[in-house]
Amino acid sequence: MFAVYATAPSPDDPLAALEIGDRPEPEVPDGWVAVSVKAASLNMHDLWTLRGVGIKAERFPMILGCDGAGVLADGTEVVLHSVIGDPAWTGDETLDPTRTLLTEKHQGSFADTVIVPARNALPKPEGLSFAEAACMGTAWLTAYRMLFVKSGLRPGQTMLVQGASGGVSTALIELGQAAGLRVWVTGRTEEKRALATELGAHAVFESGARLPEKVDGVFETVGKATWSHSMRALKPGGIIVVSGSTSGPDPSADLQRLFFLQLRVVGSTMGTRDELADLLRFCDTAGIKPRIGAEMPFKQARDGFQQMLDGETAGKIVFTA
Repeated sequence: MFAVYATAPSPDDPLAALEIGDRPEPEVPDGWVAVSVKAASLNMHDLWTLRGVGIKAERFPMILGCDGAGVLADGTEVVLHSVIGDPAWTGDETLDPTRTLLTEKHQGSFADTVIVPARNALPKPEGLSFAEAACMGTAWLTAYRMLFVKSGLRPGQTMLVQGASGGVSTALIELGQAAGLRVWVTGRTEEKRALATELGAHAVFESGARLPEKVDGVFETVGKATWSHSMRALKPGGIIVVSGSTSGPDPSADLQRLFFLQLRVVGSTMGTRDELADLLRFCDTAGIKPRIGAEMPFKQARDGFQQMLDGETAGKIVFTA
């Protein structure tokens, strides 16, 4: 079958490991289902996989793609939940120490067919296209959990999103605005700040700019480059929710500010199947649609990877069959 895959870990030149071509058809174990992929979205996780981060060398070659939407053999339209854990695990599957994402142990969604446990194929809302639904399972689910499960923020409070144009950031803007929070956003360029305004941000600022007032919560996916600003932006007792560190994982902790102002720092990773179901329902009932910055056929996947590598994103990058 046709697939977009990583041939081997390539830490210094990730696109050197990217291959587009044929891979074997997957076998479908008991309790799993085959999904004919109609669309799948690109995530930073796919670049990390090409670099060999979070995956053992013996797992290569690995079909890329954590997210996707497609059709079951009986015609049911579905959205993929990317977190695959121990079937015996009870409770929050993101806390299962054996859990993995697609592309870490199991082959991913950038292919004609992907196999997942039956519970990981959720009904696709009619109001979302396949391309839009393909954005939900990683970036949008991560944003939903950060905002509604981890932050504790209430409608009317002020949230700051660091970075204006990535998949998680654009999802946070749309979800926060729809939930009645005051959404502030930083962006490195005028174009990225304009995108945030278009998506519903109430105010936008240059990266690192002094804010008019302190905020109740900050949402971090950038890491080292924005961490100091995030700490300074918080009200006493405020919270930073972190789900990524694209610019580096090792900023100064600023412990004096942390304890003196009683700030909170909370980590967040992906989300549960039930949270994805709630997210899909919320988007359907509220009429929220993800911003797709670029849509292209799978055969042009290298162009999408290059855009993400160069930081030229303006919403989600989606590949279609």
